[in-house]
Parts: sequence; structure tokens; C-alpha cells
Amino acid sequence: MALWLDWILHIDRHLAILLHSYGQGFYALVFAVVFVETGLVIMPFLPGDSLIFTSAALAGAGMLQIKLLMLVLFTAAVCGDNLNYLFGRLLGQRLVEKPHRWLQLDHIRQTEAFFEQYGKRAIIMARFLPIVRTFMPFVAGMGRMSYNRFLPFDLIGGLSWVGIMSALGYYFGNLTWVRHYFSMCIVGIIILSLLPTIIKLWQHRRTRTPPQNHFS
Repeated sequence: MALWLDWILHIDRHLAILLHSYGQGFYALVFAVVFVETGLVIMPFLPGDSLIFTSAALAGAGMLQIKLLMLVLFTAAVCGDNLNYLFGRLLGQRLVEKPHRWLQLDHIRQTEAFFEQYGKRAIIMARFLPIVRTFMPFVAGMGRMSYNRFLPFDLIGGLSWVGIMSALGYYFGNLTWVRHYFSMCIVGIIILSLLPTIIKLWQHRRTRTPPQNHFS
């Protein structure tokens, strides 16, 4: 836990070290992190938002190519979601009926509640919500949402997420006061991204309305 917190709070330093060590291989590393976060329901804790923001800040400092970075991140996000959708489609119901320790049913119910309120728009909105972002494609596949409906919303969501977070990091990540308080900025990003999820979970537990299927 201490190591994970150190990575989150000082992600700028750690990414700079990785970039110095691996050079062009850095693009493969960030691809892997985003792909795993969005593609595997057992990895919702990976730092997607802060990773994109910080990587884009490195690009703003001239250490990476921003266009290539955004292409790599967008591809990773879409490929990860499609893999997760496939897992949900093929194995979702079976895993929920016989839950495993690594599959958090509360997170699945939370994501179902999010779908219940926002319908297909949730596929786009969930990109900006940690945990929900990871479980969203899995639940969409498990709910038998048609792939032709899932894919366009997923592409828009991935482009919006990567585009906005990259722009913020690229244009603001190297401002003097941001660099000075970078750890606090990362914490702020995490809190802001988690806040809507916490509010929706609280509202769902208050209402306890059974989720409906919005995937047909």
C-alpha cells in the first residue's frame, strides 16, 4: 500500500525515471497500464487519470510526442474496453452467480445503478469515473448490450477521456505552481474523479431501486 501511494503521489517523478530508462518503450508501458485498467475487472485501482495527465505534462515539457502519446492512450483505452466487454458477454453471468474473491460484486451493482440512471450515455460518462470506468464495459457485455450500440459510445468516451486529460496535462502540467504542488494536484484529480461515483453510490443505497436493463 505504501508503495502504491508513493507511486500515485509522486507519479511525475516515477514516470520521468521510466522514460529515462526505457526511452521509446515508455509508450508501450503507458499502453499496458491503460489497457489493463480498462480491460480487466480485477485492476480498477490503476491510476488512469493521473497517468494520462502526467504523461501529457511530460509531452508538454518536450519529453514525449503528444500526438503519438494520445494515439497510444486512445488505442489502449478502446482495446481494453472491447476485451472487457467480451469477458462480460461470455463470462459475466457465470462469474456473478459464482463470485470470486477478486470480483467485487458491489462495484458491479454500482455500475448497474449508474447505467440505470443514465442509460447509454453512461458509457461515455463512466470514462471519467475510476472503478466505474473499469466495470462499465464488463457490465455492458453482461447485460447483452449489442456491440453495434456499445462501440460508438465507447469510441466517443475514449476519445473524450484521453483528449481532455491529455489537454489538461499538456497545457497546465508544467505551470510553475502546478509543478510545485504536483502531488496535491494529483490528489485533487483523484478526489474530483471519485466524487461523482461516491455521490451516485450514496443515492443508490438510499433509493435501493432494482436496476433495469438499458442494453436492448
